[in-house]
Amino acid sequence: MNKLQAMEVFVQVVDAGGFTRAAEVLQLPKATVSTLIQGLETALSVKLLHRTTRHVSVTADGAAYYERCLRILADVREAEESLSRTRLSPSGRLRVDAPTGLSSEILVPALPDFFQRYPDIQLELGCSDRPVDLIEEGVDCAVRGGALQDSTLIARRIGVLNFATCASPAYLARYGTPQHPLDLRHHRCVNYFSSKTGKIYDWDFTRDGERIQVPMPGVIAVNDSNAYVRAGLSGLGIVQVTDYLLDGHIADGSLVQVLADWVIDPIPVHIVYPQNRHLSAKVRVFVEWASELFAAHPSMRLRAPVIQPSTQTEIAA
Repeated sequence: MNKLQAMEVFVQVVDAGGFTRAAEVLQLPKATVSTLIQGLETALSVKLLHRTTRHVSVTADGAAYYERCLRILADVREAEESLSRTRLSPSGRLRVDAPTGLSSEILVPALPDFFQRYPDIQLELGCSDRPVDLIEEGVDCAVRGGALQDSTLIARRIGVLNFATCASPAYLARYGTPQHPLDLRHHRCVNYFSSKTGKIYDWDFTRDGERIQVPMPGVIAVNDSNAYVRAGLSGLGIVQVTDYLLDGHIADGSLVQVLADWVIDPIPVHIVYPQNRHLSAKVRVFVEWASELFAAHPSMRLRAPVIQPSTQTEIAA
């Protein structure tokens, strides 16, 4: 039995919460995963996992062994990297997850530069506005916008998302142009809802110390940034769009900015990765590359200071 491989498999089974998901992440047959765990338990003369037909949980001995395995595997990888060419030319499979819009508009167009620098990395880029579970789904790192909910992840801030309120010329010709955020109560708006909770996000506006938070009236809500922009272009309603998705449409006239004198709260963008894993060379170089990319992108910089409001108005739905 390859003890190091068995340790890696054991760690993944614990992280994934089951043999099937661990086998998928490791790209191994489920039978191989089961055999390696059984061999490890036999060699150690201890039960590492409780198994039922629906769930796998770690025993007390297994939990202690899991922590030791993490340290051992991290030391092995660090030793290998210090003695090989991987520090200069990282290699292997790298799984990254990022929101749809950021992927299509910023990450993917820049990937030729990434592969020119690191030709031996095989990148699997998941593009979705659904927040993935990095541990359970075997993702090495992820780009995320907004407030971070998972305190178990290490996060590095790499930029901000700025927003503007806009609509298609056809919509404005039919319904008129709002002059104040409160006018939006009499308009059609395209809403965006959380893929995780289903909650529809309110809109916020700040100007001269006044802050207004408005639940938007509308007949449609989506949870994908590309579909959201398309809804605005189709005249379905007013939208709040991030700069990097908006600029080209403003330039060609397919979208028109409204309420331009009101500031919309920017949201932070982070790159995150699990804290209980050794930061391998391939993850490290991707984090550094993405940080450089976003720092240089004009849409990722803070467009205007967030004004601390002296008054706040919330409009009930």
